Amino acid sequence: MTEINWLKQIQEPKYWLLAIAVGLITLHLTLTSRTNDTDLFGTMLLFWGVVAFLIWERHESLTFESGVFASFFGASLIALILLKSSSIYGYDFFIRVTPFLSGISLALLASGTKGLKQYWQELMILAYTAIPPGLIGVLVDVAKLTAKFSAFILHYLGFEVVRQGVFLILEKGSVEVYHGCSGVNAILQLLGLALVFLLMFPTTTGQKIVVPIVAVLIAFSVNAGRVALLAVLVSLSQRQAFKYLHEGSGSVIFSMIAVLIFGIFCWFAILKNEPENKKKQNC
Repeated sequence: MTEINWLKQIQEPKYWLLAIAVGLITLHLTLTSRTNDTDLFGTMLLFWGVVAFLIWERHESLTFESGVFASFFGASLIALILLKSSSIYGYDFFIRVTPFLSGISLALLASGTKGLKQYWQELMILAYTAIPPGLIGVLVDVAKLTAKFSAFILHYLGFEVVRQGVFLILEKGSVEVYHGCSGVNAILQLLGLALVFLLMFPTTTGQKIVVPIVAVLIAFSVNAGRVALLAVLVSLSQRQAFKYLHEGSGSVIFSMIAVLIFGIFCWFAILKNEPENKKKQNC
């Protein structure tokens, strides 16, 4: 490849779009890492990876044609992201909104307003990240449900436990199941994985209903088991173990367990039957 041809190629809009996309993703992941929220960073990294994969899979069939207004609006959104990001030093809700704003701005620069529909899957995935964890708490008292189920687990395992609201009281200690420990983040994480799975693999209508329900049940059950274990550790005066599993890197173990169980379910219940799903969709 000659130097002239190389210069012509890097001047093509798609390479500039790729550079802008890489810059926005890097900026967002950097901001997310500063929150010290491992689950949030892992989820954002996964979603960006899935979106990049989906775009790459069909980049040759995409229509790249934008107008002056769409390009101006897209550039304005990027300017807003950069301006706001310069003042973020810890957790900020804007971090959850940034992926969707970045996706919209890139789609506008690439294909204009008429071409937005080409990216509906990717934009749906990025829009999901903007859902605030507190929204579920407004609709359902997840903390109380978690406390009830954790108390049931402890009682079933032979522990003498008394539940008072969101408090689990054992013989030598007690724990409070507040919103942060209710499993809302775990539920949102697994629901996000369910959305990604449904968008990437062919499924029947029934499976589209079952997969999100199973994701919620797995996330809720695993977190309830985690709360029950934490209550036992407090009762046994195992403060170091409690701190490790509650605040330290040990808390990620339960997220990994939930993801593993969900992955096993998807593999055996759906992916092994993928040829049948395709036949049903073609009928």
